[in-house]
Amino acid sequence: MKFTKTRIFAFITLISLLWPGLSLAASAGGAPLNLNMTSSFAGLLALTVFIIAYLFVMSEEFTHLRKSKPVIVAAGIIWIIVSILAATVGSSAAAEAAIRHNLLEYAELFLFLLVAMTYVNAMEERNVFEALRAWLTQKGFTYRQLFWITGILAFFISPIADNLTTALVMCAVVMAVGSSNKKFVALGCINIVVAANAGGAFSPFGDITTLMVWQKGILDFTEFFAIFLPSVINYLIPAAIMTLAVPKVHPKAHDEKVHMKVGARRTMVLFLLTIVTAVSFHNFLHLPPAAGMMLGLGYLQFFGYYLKMLEKRRRKQIGDAADNYVFDIFKKVQRAEWDTLLFFYGIILCVGGLSTIGYLSILSEAMYGQWGQALGLSAIHNATPANIFVGVLSAIVDNIPVMFAVLTMQPEMSHGQWLLVTLTAGVGGSMLSIGSAAGVALMGQAKGAYTFFSHLKWTWAIALGYIASIICHLYLNADLFSKPIS
Repeated sequence: MKFTKTRIFAFITLISLLWPGLSLAASAGGAPLNLNMTSSFAGLLALTVFIIAYLFVMSEEFTHLRKSKPVIVAAGIIWIIVSILAATVGSSAAAEAAIRHNLLEYAELFLFLLVAMTYVNAMEERNVFEALRAWLTQKGFTYRQLFWITGILAFFISPIADNLTTALVMCAVVMAVGSSNKKFVALGCINIVVAANAGGAFSPFGDITTLMVWQKGILDFTEFFAIFLPSVINYLIPAAIMTLAVPKVHPKAHDEKVHMKVGARRTMVLFLLTIVTAVSFHNFLHLPPAAGMMLGLGYLQFFGYYLKMLEKRRRKQIGDAADNYVFDIFKKVQRAEWDTLLFFYGIILCVGGLSTIGYLSILSEAMYGQWGQALGLSAIHNATPANIFVGVLSAIVDNIPVMFAVLTMQPEMSHGQWLLVTLTAGVGGSMLSIGSAAGVALMGQAKGAYTFFSHLKWTWAIALGYIASIICHLYLNADLFSKPIS
């Protein structure tokens, strides 16, 4: 992920609040291992190592160093420090159990995302997304119509295909029809980022943060839909404001036609069947969703074998003896975003080590124990300020490690509060272009038209949508705030 100097400065400003608590560690007995050595030289050294590593991550745009590399190295160093500290107090076995728990958490996330990425790559290879782009560009819509069409499609596709992939596809449409109008491209990209993030917030499959909450078993699959209307409001308010600045003129029509390859529709059906399988594993069999996703990968492997045999017969009919057939499932696995997957490993292990040292309890007590009391809030809304802050922080740092922090702290919150933090972490990143993977990717795809400052110009409108979505959730789902997690 690429970052700017603004984000680096903001990160340094907030580091003392955020990073101490990011972890997923657990002791041999099941409770988190807390060495309570946050003020020791070794503890501070571990925190410093992580800060330096994440600064390298944030400066990827300038160094061109893949973000996974520094955090993987930092993870190894931090756990060496944890191991030494644990040995001094006779807790080596508990430290081993903690890192094993971290590895298990990562394995589930890794397998789930690997299957999802493989399906997306397969649909891309079958021209599913290209066909959608070509269809939209040849319909002769006005700029304002395309603004709404791409935004609405982004909102409803992202819950299934994830917000990053959705944003890239819709941006390709905006670029294809409006490349000569930079103002439209900028507004269209902002609209897509907001829509994709909002659409991903109410679905366990739409964003990494919602996926983590669901896989943790904190909320059931259907409970996420309680924030559908707040997500809609989060998108509609800034979109309605920005549409007034979009020209009504017609762009130049395109005659490009793209046909989906054989098996494209069946691949989409298999992906939906895989999602159903993952949900069924979690809800009915009480098994990890990742196991259901891996079964879904098996569906695609067998269908890939069928496509390969079909292509083989066709090549024989035309006398083509080439042995490299079009569809190869392992090529789709190979094209997964490995830098991102390895980055998650580094983050989980790094923050797990920092939590084991003892920083987590400090942050948890401050955010979820003191802020609400200081504001004089009732018990059911004690966590509300912290959860709203999570969304603001997600726009500056990144929603994935922020959500890791909350999940690791596991504060005693109601269903309503867990839905609130899921909503804010998912849509808060829309307030800045650097606040989400979708925004960062589109800055590269629409370079020169969609920039940090073009997005910043409309941050106030996006913030209005952010505030309105929170108010809507507090009012619409008020009964859920008195429902404790069982």
